[in-house]
Amino acid sequence: MNFEYMPGFGNDFETEALPGALPQGQNSPQKCAYGLYAEQLSGSPFTAPHGLNERSWLYRIRPSVKHTNSFVQGDFPLWKTAPSSTDHALPLGQLRWDPVPVPVERTGFLEGIRTITCAGDCIAQSGMSSHIYLLNHSMEDEYFFNADGELLFVPQQGEIDLITEMGRIRVAPCEICIVPRGMMFRVEIQGKEARGYLCENYGAKFSLPNRGPIGANCLANPRDFKTPVAWYEDKDSPCRLHVKWCGRFYSTEIGHSPLDVVAWHGNYAPYKYDLNTFSPVGAILFDHPDPSIFTVLTSPTEQVGTANIDFVIFPPRWLVAEHSFRPPWYHRNIMSEFMGLIVGQYDAKEHGFLPGGMSLHNMMLPHGPDVEAFEKASHQPLSPQKLDKTMAFMFETRLPQLVTPYGMNLETKQTDYLDCWKGLEKKFNGKPS
Repeated sequence: MNFEYMPGFGNDFETEALPGALPQGQNSPQKCAYGLYAEQLSGSPFTAPHGLNERSWLYRIRPSVKHTNSFVQGDFPLWKTAPSSTDHALPLGQLRWDPVPVPVERTGFLEGIRTITCAGDCIAQSGMSSHIYLLNHSMEDEYFFNADGELLFVPQQGEIDLITEMGRIRVAPCEICIVPRGMMFRVEIQGKEARGYLCENYGAKFSLPNRGPIGANCLANPRDFKTPVAWYEDKDSPCRLHVKWCGRFYSTEIGHSPLDVVAWHGNYAPYKYDLNTFSPVGAILFDHPDPSIFTVLTSPTEQVGTANIDFVIFPPRWLVAEHSFRPPWYHRNIMSEFMGLIVGQYDAKEHGFLPGGMSLHNMMLPHGPDVEAFEKASHQPLSPQKLDKTMAFMFETRLPQLVTPYGMNLETKQTDYLDCWKGLEKKFNGKPS
């Protein structure tokens, strides 16, 4: 079974793969059961307030110091890290891409990351990067951890297994998974290939947004977040551990699997969430509310209400507002929006924005419905309407998202994207409606 997990609120959980592996009443006994080693993994400073303090106790076959030898520097050239302003020219304009095909050549997780945008500075622990992943091969005897930030996986095509120190998590399209900063894992694919989106968060970890006047229910409910049960790999054979640290990649050869945690308890753990369990709220009389009402997770900053990252979705929902323009309105925003489509159609762009595609509307650049969506929404009967079989999302940040050379040179970049607004005609006639 899976345990419930409430990200960012300090709840503790415990799980063991062997009976009695978890010590009772203390964290680090003189001798652990089964000859295990006790080790703490901290995701926050030791002195963080109780509700924000994150750590887990791991009871493992070998301590992590045995999982590293001398490091050698590696290179995964398509995985970029902020700041990366020296290797691209910032395009001033709205951008959109068709889906990127999965390569034919053998491509595992680390080779399959393609960075599209970078924002902020990983060393200053601020900002993010937006990636896509393109996979046709599982990691074999290879493992990875990211010291620069936590990873938010958003599968779009094909299921993947994230096999972590703290258990196995299978993630399918319309589900997400968070792997915390510093946690070792490997990625296996189910089927021939997999494609999805990946947000690398350098700043404060993702947590549930404050609901404010919404109250205690709706949006993403804590009970729907799941963490894995303990699972371990006792394997004595040559393995390689890759590390991302300060934007660079390193690797070390070890003689065993580092996924050897037999039991754990705490609140610093990977977790998954089914986006179909999101309970949307919205206008039930008139007007289209701000998209912030669809926030699933947020990475906060020191400025209240201004996010390092908001992860926002646009799920199936009823539209019932009267005398209102129902799709997202035209707007300019201090936030920069990287958007992807998992399945179906997006109501403001019914054509040209495809599942597996993506768009970028940087801070203060105007965007909104295309001509077809505007005309349709302006004249359709305003009876209740169900938006169904759709799931879009945004990685939204207060920082400008700088496009990488890979992103700018993609063959799937739509050179005619701006044409979707060309047909918006002047309708002003100086007369009241």
